[in-house]
Amino acid sequence: MNLAHLGAGIGMGLGAAGTGIGIGLLAARACEGTARQPEAGGLIRTTMIIAAALVEAIALYTLVICIILTGK
Repeated sequence: MNLAHLGAGIGMGLGAAGTGIGIGLLAARACEGTARQPEAGGLIRTTMIIAAALVEAIALYTLVICIILTGK
């Protein structure tokens, strides 16, 4: 087995784990914020969706790097 494939698999696993933890913390904080100030729920939800999209972009960058690694 090529070490690039192993590195890509480990890298994607770490990237996915980091993304999952990040989105979990993001959702938890958004729920806490909405519970404290229900009238700001719409703004908090919008900000949460934008931040979740940015976190998912990091996972996609990790996937692209892993695919490039396995191609070499």
